Order: sequence, then C-alpha cells, then structure tokens
Amino acid sequence: MTIAVTTPTGNVGSRVVRLLVQAGERPRVLVRDPARLPAGLRPLVEVAQGDLLDEAFVTEAVKGADALFWATPESFVAPDPLGDIVRMGANAAAAVRAGGVARVLQISSIGAERRHGAGLIDGLARNEEQLAGAGADLLTLRCGYFFTNLLGMIESLRAGVLTTTMPLDHPMAWVDPRDIGEVAAVRLLAGWSGTSVAAVHGPADLSWREVAEILSAATGRAIRVELITDAAMRDALRSAGLGAAAVAGILGMTAGVRDDFRPEQPRDVTSTTPSTLAAWAYAVLRPLLI
Repeated sequence: MTIAVTTPTGNVGSRVVRLLVQAGERPRVLVRDPARLPAGLRPLVEVAQGDLLDEAFVTEAVKGADALFWATPESFVAPDPLGDIVRMGANAAAAVRAGGVARVLQISSIGAERRHGAGLIDGLARNEEQLAGAGADLLTLRCGYFFTNLLGMIESLRAGVLTTTMPLDHPMAWVDPRDIGEVAAVRLLAGWSGTSVAAVHGPADLSWREVAEILSAATGRAIRVELITDAAMRDALRSAGLGAAAVAGILGMTAGVRDDFRPEQPRDVTSTTPSTLAAWAYAVLRPLLI
C-alpha cells in the first residue's frame, strides 16, 4: 500500500511517518527540504521534494497513492496565509481527482465547523469542502489546541507570564500533536469508507487558568496567566514582524472559538487521547525554561 504524507517533519506528520515505517510501510513523503528528515529515516521512505503550493508537484507526488495524509502547513510570514491554505487545498483536491486516490485523511481544527469567522481556521474549513468534492473516501480529524503552540510563547513563559485573549475560565480541548499522529496512522492503516468527521480532543478540556497551574507545577516555575486584549495581541504580533494578513488570521482563530462556541463533535471515548499537558510540559517545556 502506498501512503503519501504531507508535512513529514511537522509535529503531527513526523509521528505519522514514523509509525507507518514501524508498521512495515514505506510512505511517500512530500517535503520541501529532505535534509530535515531524520538521517535514519530517509532510507525507509520514498521522498518527493517540492512545494505544496505547486499544483504540478502535488499532482505528480500523489499519483499512484492508495491513501493520502493531508495536513496543510501555515506560514505566518507569507503575505497571504489564508489564501495559501486555500490554494494548497485546491492543489490537494485536484491531485486526488487526477490520481484516483481512494482515501484521504485530513487534519483540520475545532472551529472549522463554523465555516466562516475563525481566521486562518476558515482556510481549513475550505479545505474540508475542497477535499469532500475530490471523490475519495474522506476522514477529517478536527483537533484541539496543540500543546506545542506553547513553544511560541517561550520568552513570555521564561518571564513567568502566559498570555491569551481567551476567557481565562473557558475550558477548551488541548491535545498533544503526537497523539493526533497516532490516531491518524492507525486510521490510515485500518482504512475506512465514506466521508466522516472525527474529533481529537486530547485528555481533558482545560481553561487557561488551569493551564497556567499545570505549567507551574510541571516546570517548577511560577507562571501566571494574563488576559490581554485583541489590540494588545495585535501590537505584539506586529512587533514580531508579522504582516497584517497573518495578524488578522491569528486573531480571528481565537475570536472564532471563544464566547459561546462549542465543538460540533462532543468529547467521548473515541476523541479522548492519553498524553497529558503535565507530562508534555515536564518533558518538553521544562528543559527549555531552565
């Protein structure tokens, strides 16, 4: 079985690739820079080098695949991140149709069910629609907030502050990307038929206040949570060098899932994954804060 995998060096895709290899498969990885693949992994995969924004590359790379793992990467430094997400989704759908790919597993996000009004998540919503029309059996995984997003807040966490524009006591799904990769790999190996949406919600819904308490205990550093305004976040993102489109897209992601938003897929045994934020923070975040 030939399984094509995008974002093979990302937090989710790298886990998918490793598990497929361990299961005896030789996945075809679509990657811009093969040098970023672990040296020991390169002989065990088929490499297709190119850019997901290049329709011809995606079509050729996917040709002959039985299944496709599709995760759309975002670039916050691109002039039009949302437009790029939609363009990559169009390339994926065209490649699936042209190559007769039987099954597609797409990584999406909680909030995509809104379809509009959630910033860059709107791009994933559009991807869901694009791939649904490609003629393959489609499984969409709508995932919670990645633990690894905290890695972008290292400097603030070193100063003992966790900032957010979300209500501090509003619970939301937090998930380890490695767990998403494990769910995806199992489903790719097992197969499915038809079109469906499944959630990957992590081990528990957590408020930002609870997250600060967990991080404090796991890292041994006092970390307080601070609610900031959209305007303050906008200024911080612009100071970091992000363009107006990226800033609007990032702010929109939070605005789209706060207030009264509830995920379309409720938490149950199938959407709950085992890795805890406390264990992740101790293993990954703590060494970076010492």
